[in-house]
Amino acid sequence: MIRVLLADDHALFRQGLRSLLESEGMRVIGEAANGREAVRYAADTQPDVILMDIQMPELDGVKATQSILEINPQARVIMITMYRQDRYVFEAVKAGARGYILKDADAGTLIDAITRVAAGEALLDADMAQNVLDDFRDKREELPSEKHADLNERETMILKLLAQGFSNQDIALRLDISEKTVRNRLSEIFTKLQLNNRTQAALYAIREGIANLE
Repeated sequence: MIRVLLADDHALFRQGLRSLLESEGMRVIGEAANGREAVRYAADTQPDVILMDIQMPELDGVKATQSILEINPQARVIMITMYRQDRYVFEAVKAGARGYILKDADAGTLIDAITRVAAGEALLDADMAQNVLDDFRDKREELPSEKHADLNERETMILKLLAQGFSNQDIALRLDISEKTVRNRLSEIFTKLQLNNRTQAALYAIREGIANLE
């Protein structure tokens, strides 16, 4: 059962989401009406997935996401937005959110997104990945400058599969290893490359030619 935290300042919208998710066998473990509540509930409940509205009182969705990921870099946040090109979504993905979903998305799209992110995937399409990568380059933000020579063959393959959007479970099946081994190897990769989350790891893999955007 996937455990979901809802963070949105509109009670009726949260109620609709709760009804939908619970009808699909998911469990809503908390509802936050503002960003500060979202940060506190995320730390207290450790949900599998957090649905985070962009615009909320006290602390907006981007800052709340940043705070959550500082506490738990493995947190899986999906941004909820009215507009695909929202600058706030871009900033949240840069910070490590797993992706975004539009508020007018149909039920099937939402359920699929939550299921994929809960399994370890990122909802990072090619356009968003390229935009974030370009921003890293333009602003010369710190991604490791060293080539990936420090990674062994297995770690390089894991990084490539991660960048291609495969979940930990799928990576484990493809490489005939356990999910625990995948998690441990990813932790080692992040440490070696001085990365904070899967989004940065995917961008690094693209920049270094380990994976591509197709």
